[in-house]
Amino acid sequence: MTKTVTVLSGLIRPLVEDRLPDWVEPRFFQSKEEAMALAPEAEIGWFDMYDKADMAAAITAATRMKWLNSIYAGVDGMPLDLLAERGTVVTNGAGINAITIAEYVVMGMLTVAKGYREVVRAQERREWLHDSPGKAELFGSKALLLGYGAIGKLIEERLKGFAVDVTVVRRSPGPNNLAPDQWRARLGEFDWVILAVPATPETDAMIGADELAAMKSSATLINIARGSVVDQAALVAALDAKRIAAAFLDVTTPEPLPADDPLWSLDNAHVTMHLSGRAQDKMFVRAASRFLENLSCWHRGEPVAPQVDLTLGY
Repeated sequence: MTKTVTVLSGLIRPLVEDRLPDWVEPRFFQSKEEAMALAPEAEIGWFDMYDKADMAAAITAATRMKWLNSIYAGVDGMPLDLLAERGTVVTNGAGINAITIAEYVVMGMLTVAKGYREVVRAQERREWLHDSPGKAELFGSKALLLGYGAIGKLIEERLKGFAVDVTVVRRSPGPNNLAPDQWRARLGEFDWVILAVPATPETDAMIGADELAAMKSSATLINIARGSVVDQAALVAALDAKRIAAAFLDVTTPEPLPADDPLWSLDNAHVTMHLSGRAQDKMFVRAASRFLENLSCWHRGEPVAPQVDLTLGY
């Protein structure tokens, strides 16, 4: 039997090695150097690495690869044009971490609404507060949700449980939907502006000085997308001048955020260090199960999922 050379990150080895079909010839790497050495033989590859440049280098070296799998939902940093030119199928981690990221959004909203940062600080001072530092309720508030993929859908579902009035930006018409050319004119209506869009040229700096000026002064910006979708300098200026009430930022530009960045010192900026997708213990289990299911589909000549549109970048 001719076997298919499949190059995989060693991180996933304990979850897949004993479950791989006999037509797969697995080769596992532990470092960039090992990945680069194995890449030229890969027909199927899973080249996830923390350093996106290292990952891109390994993908570039995998000239025989027909299918690239990744645990990452975002494919920014991958050589998409090259993959398209080679006809490589790409599956990503869309939805793998959607549950925990959606939970992070709710946590962020409650943190801001209830002034919970001040509660924690009071506990550290051993000071008994006699009033709540935050008095806002999620009940009846209005949220604008930009991005309606797996994460966006779960955010909407969870916020409905808090009776938040959610308006979704999407191309398909429907109740409580705004088209991509409509939401900017309506920004002043919302208490929460939630960013869950992919990082593409179209979404780059989609929230800038004009958008921040159009928001309510009592509104909060929540970004669990990518730092690139926000003009960070404009956001710092808006927060410093109290033109918006707060920002809950799981993502920034750059990452890690330098120690001298002004975002750290702004009391109305909540920086959560891109931890939303890591605040769980099932990411690799879900990713391994999806990959194994996709292997079966691939062997039968059936589509693998979720596939990335290499032209759109998501």
